[in-house]
Amino acid sequence: MLGRKKTENICKDILRRAGSDPIEVLLVFEDQSLTRFANNAIHQNVAERNATLIVRLLRGKRIGLATSNRLDGRGLDKLVSRARANAQASLEDPDYPGLPGPAEYKHVEAFDPHTAQCSPEARAGAVGSLCRLASEKGLNGSGTFSTATHEIAVANSRGLFAYYVRTGADFQTVIMSEDSSGREHDSGFRVDDIPIESLFREAIKKAEDARHPREIASGDYTVVLTPHATEDLLNMLNYYGMGAQSLLEGRSWMNDRMGVKAMSNLISIRDDGLDPEGVPVPFDFEGVPKERVDIVSRGVVTSPVHDRITGRKMDRTSTGHALLPTQRSLEPMATNLFMAPGSSSIQEMIRSTRRGLYINRFWYTRLVHPRDCVITGMTRDGLFMVKDGELAYPVKNLRFTQSYVEALANVDRVGRDTRLLTNEFGGYAARVPALRINEFCFTGSTV
Repeated sequence: MLGRKKTENICKDILRRAGSDPIEVLLVFEDQSLTRFANNAIHQNVAERNATLIVRLLRGKRIGLATSNRLDGRGLDKLVSRARANAQASLEDPDYPGLPGPAEYKHVEAFDPHTAQCSPEARAGAVGSLCRLASEKGLNGSGTFSTATHEIAVANSRGLFAYYVRTGADFQTVIMSEDSSGREHDSGFRVDDIPIESLFREAIKKAEDARHPREIASGDYTVVLTPHATEDLLNMLNYYGMGAQSLLEGRSWMNDRMGVKAMSNLISIRDDGLDPEGVPVPFDFEGVPKERVDIVSRGVVTSPVHDRITGRKMDRTSTGHALLPTQRSLEPMATNLFMAPGSSSIQEMIRSTRRGLYINRFWYTRLVHPRDCVITGMTRDGLFMVKDGELAYPVKNLRFTQSYVEALANVDRVGRDTRLLTNEFGGYAARVPALRINEFCFTGSTV
């Protein structure tokens, strides 16, 4: 870990080298360790410590971006020189509102020393016992167990400086037999809060229960989704329309639905970078303070998330959702999503279902049409027929094509328990419950 003082000094060194040119400095330091296992054996222990510097230097409306992981004086000189040259060669950006000024940030505690110091031996000891358990049952266990410390600092020539440090832990496993599989996943900033053994045993149970699946007809089914499947609904809605830029360009599922009750009144979705039950960061990658954004409130579509560019275009203030400068083409995006819990357990959802499907996970989901967030994908790692309130038998995986907006309109039960799941692509996080949805459309088998 670099620490606040060293991080601030590095940022000041870069600001000084920029002279009179307006400049923004982003420093991201990651200390990550991962234990990976497959075929009931650990096959990889890796660790990475890396500091990434990203600077944006302004010449009027021209912006020059440069990146480096060198923290020495010569490296900083080259970084600023490249940014200046890139600014000179760039076209003007008429939409860029200039650098933000200093701000105050709320403190959110998400640093756990035990997680930061978690050793390879500790991870390997936990994983090793789990692999032996899978082997004893004649099953094949694979997965990852990771711990990390993340530091982020933003500084600019207008006097802004923001710094935050947090830890993270993540456990994922897939258990397979000759014709079935089960998966579990959990995340958090305290490694001790992740119930690794119980997750592993639950994945084993799903794999064992899913053996010898039957083929069923496609069609519309009532479905009971675990949080793993709910996460896919939320992430796809995020990627394809929660940001204000897609709304401005007319390609969001929010278009023509603002202020409209488009989902079940059981559905409320928010983004909140200040909630410690997620993966909190109190500011975005421009140093703008995070705000809670109620995206859907009791089924009513209420607001997208904004960065400073979309806020200016729509006469709104930024909600603190600018991404990394190297990802800025993706538009502002929610990074700490929450779906409000309900009052049902998964068992109650199953017991109240006369005929339907219990789905552990969606996989290989892809966009078909953005305006209704129509997604096609497959089930995976545990699919079961529900009959008269019981899991009757496992079934073969199915392909679906379904509007996720329509799916959330057809929700009639929401789970009271939630699971925090981090996305391996970008580190976005979602805390989500189980759902029961009516008339979910399956179009065929995956074979």
